Amino acid sequence: MKKLLLVAACIVATVGALAQGQVNFNNKVGTSVVAPVYDTDGTTTLAGTAFSAQLYAGTSADSLSAVGSVLSFRTGAAAGFVSGGGAVTVPFTTAGFFQMRAWESAGGASYEAAVAAGKHFGKSETFSVTPTVAPATPADLVGLKSFSLVPEPTTMALGLLGAAALAFIRRK
Repeated sequence: MKKLLLVAACIVATVGALAQGQVNFNNKVGTSVVAPVYDTDGTTTLAGTAFSAQLYAGTSADSLSAVGSVLSFRTGAAAGFVSGGGAVTVPFTTAGFFQMRAWESAGGASYEAAVAAGKHFGKSETFSVTPTVAPATPADLVGLKSFSLVPEPTTMALGLLGAAALAFIRRK
């Protein structure tokens, strides 16, 4: 009986370990995924190691957590697209939710650190993809859309203060 329970536990553990899917963390895949990331002006594409990006995944839009490695951006004509992307393992094989987040690298090694440091940061809309199971080719991030970083909060606050001052002066 003990052997039977041990075998059953091993089978459950094996199935749990195999319940992983893969996606291709790349925001430029032929014509199926073309989603460059822009700086705060909405027209300048992010380039080089001054900016970082990471993929977030979860079984619901409210349960996203970082997966895979932090990547930098390409330069030149390929600016706006992540450098060195590829297969990322996620802990589910059914349709899941994904989001790409980018930030100013000077803000720290993670999106959360950059937000806390008041640096530029941004994130894509949440989208759904069904990961593939190895050895199949990882699923592309079809549904990923371009996005822009937002300026640091102090810049936005100064802008709002200036706009309020102009409105006040105009009323007089």
